[in-house]
Amino acid sequence: MIEPGIHQGFILAAYLLAAVVLIGMVVWIVLDGRSQRARLAVLEARGVRRRSAGKAGS
Repeated sequence: MIEPGIHQGFILAAYLLAAVVLIGMVVWIVLDGRSQRARLAVLEARGVRRRSAGKAGS
């Protein structure tokens, strides 16, 4: 194992910052996904359909 040295604090800070950024991105993606699903549900309730769904009866 690498011995602790003068750069240990910097390395630990870099790992912690990377972990915080990754966790933040995951939280953001989950919250945005919920928001997009809610917006889609509102649109579908208003009768707006996806173009990829095709038209009924054709």
